[in-house]
Amino acid sequence: MFAGVELGGTKCICTLAAGPGDIRDQRTIATTVPSETLPAIMAVLDGWARSPGFCGIGVASFGPIRVDPAKADYGRVGATNKPDWEGADLLGPLRDAFPVPIGFDTDVNGAALAEIRWGSGRGLDDFAYVTVGTGVGVGLVVHGKPTRGFSHSEIGHILVPRLAGDDMVSVCRFHDDCVEGLASGTALKARLDGRVLADVAPDDPVWDPIVHILASMVHSLACTTGPMRVAMGGGVLAGQPQLLPRINARLEASLAGYMQIPGDGRYVVAPELGTMAGPLGAIALAMDAA
Repeated sequence: MFAGVELGGTKCICTLAAGPGDIRDQRTIATTVPSETLPAIMAVLDGWARSPGFCGIGVASFGPIRVDPAKADYGRVGATNKPDWEGADLLGPLRDAFPVPIGFDTDVNGAALAEIRWGSGRGLDDFAYVTVGTGVGVGLVVHGKPTRGFSHSEIGHILVPRLAGDDMVSVCRFHDDCVEGLASGTALKARLDGRVLADVAPDDPVWDPIVHILASMVHSLACTTGPMRVAMGGGVLAGQPQLLPRINARLEASLAGYMQIPGDGRYVVAPELGTMAGPLGAIALAMDAA
């Protein structure tokens, strides 16, 4: 058994599993403030440690997080759009309480590894997983490993050209023109200005800047690390089947024949693991650590 903790922007999902076909238990905890959420996570893990036990823990967290084990702030949350969480120690209490290997990475890197192991990225060493929800996160795997430099990738915060006429105020407190600030679920809510999403038609103009911005982000991915496939999911795409074909078409148009990307018009696909990509990502990190 492995224990996985997927710490998302609005909720945390704790999973006890041996793989996608053997999930023994799963608990959901609201992501409020560290003083509430982290003890609740510890309580769940403590119960599982007593029975039936586990041989590794995977922590897949929203970012940015400190991922360099050589640094004193390893395991902590960085300068996030969730200011209550900045500096929160995610790993220290776990290492003190549980004498098992612990894998630690971003939630999207974990999901990318899960999709490679069990889903839409099977057989690929170069792959990207994108979630468009409260924020925009990109898990980028190059030559079989999540990218590393001085930190993990933060592609949701690359700056993109706005669609002509788009004067929306960015919802990112750091950047005026980044993907997350203009195309996340938080940004979509601001664009709707009180309208109910269920009442928004597939051809509503509100989708035009979303498609443009997400396709621009994938354009940058294709031109830099060149993943063989991009899986894109999350709350913004859920229930909107028109978006992926439009993103693929916009991507092809923006590349203008300069690069021949794989997929025959389906370079950007839905994650095969669906909503389980994140929780299973934490399990994949635990397996790799152990």
